[in-house]
Amino acid sequence: MNLNLTSTISMPEHKLRREVIELCRLTGKPLLKLSTKDYVENGMRHWVEQFGSAGLINIEVFNELQHTITGWPGGKPNSDDTFRPERAKPFPKRVVVFSPHPDDDVISMGGTIRRLIQQGNDVHVAYETSGDIAVNDDEVTRFMHFINGFNRLFADDADETISRIYAQVKDFMRKKREAELKAYGDNKYLHPIPMPPVMADIPEVLTLKGLIRRGEARLACAYNNIPGDHIHFLDLPFYESGAIEKLPMSERDVRPIQKLLADIQPHQIYVAADLADPHGTHRKCTDAVLAAIDEEKQAGAGWLADCRVWMYRGAWAEWDIADIEMCVPMSPEELREKRNAILRHQSQMESAPFLGNDERLFWQRAEDRNRETARRYDELGLACYEAMEAFVEYRF
Repeated sequence: MNLNLTSTISMPEHKLRREVIELCRLTGKPLLKLSTKDYVENGMRHWVEQFGSAGLINIEVFNELQHTITGWPGGKPNSDDTFRPERAKPFPKRVVVFSPHPDDDVISMGGTIRRLIQQGNDVHVAYETSGDIAVNDDEVTRFMHFINGFNRLFADDADETISRIYAQVKDFMRKKREAELKAYGDNKYLHPIPMPPVMADIPEVLTLKGLIRRGEARLACAYNNIPGDHIHFLDLPFYESGAIEKLPMSERDVRPIQKLLADIQPHQIYVAADLADPHGTHRKCTDAVLAAIDEEKQAGAGWLADCRVWMYRGAWAEWDIADIEMCVPMSPEELREKRNAILRHQSQMESAPFLGNDERLFWQRAEDRNRETARRYDELGLACYEAMEAFVEYRF
């Protein structure tokens, strides 16, 4: 089983498109205003000679980029799909969105998810890891106060399990806080680089942190009208080290994904290809999905013949315009709806431990990135949208 498939992902060549987009950047012109002089003076005479004129090159690249834009990411039924990034049939499609952490789905493609659902597709979301270590200790304390208060008010402290766990967690949190104050000062989160915890979380605390993130993911899915039975928490074993450094990915991480795919037999799969993720979780999660697809392919799974895999990026990077093969536009209202879904992940707002050196919150990064993609399409002379989410097809 090949467990390092992301190392073999190759971007589409799109040689002409790439060079012409760069020429637009150098000249400051949109596509349809490039002249023969622009091509010749920038070492691109060969394209003029091949196509016959600058105008024909411009139209070729303009049409290529125009055909990446679609308001129907699941394919538009009963329509000519010759120049659409997704096929019209079958419709509706069964879709699986793989999310490395419990918020990457809405951060990276929240607008596309809403569009897929609104247009009648059958959308499943699979959260690959618990994301537990990315929850601030204060969040655990807040929830424990609620649970303890609930026990007192409605059970008269009768639930001994709650009382015992509450006391255990409270004592651990006190000791951990004292140790961190001694090691890092008043607030370790003021450091520009996240500081490793002085004490590893006990299993009970990690479980609570995972539950917090599950609850937030369910809220975001409910906002996007995803049924509860279409939400899958895989809790891949490689992530559960209890520390920033993760375990090696193994066959144990691939099998649950393979089973889910075999059960759903999707027509579309969305995977994270945000390989700039500083902790490497996205890379391992993507490798696990691609390995599961590879296993299904070797097993002769018939459903793969009618399935496409789309790769998205998220909080850490975006696709180069020349690489994009499907781009889903959003209106101002749709971008706000995407933000609302991201805000359901309250533990990942200001107090999140792993925001990195970028001081923007995740919803701000997402909006800036999506607006920048739309701006770049606009600069090239294509339709001007509020924001856009971009995808590249993975060909297996």
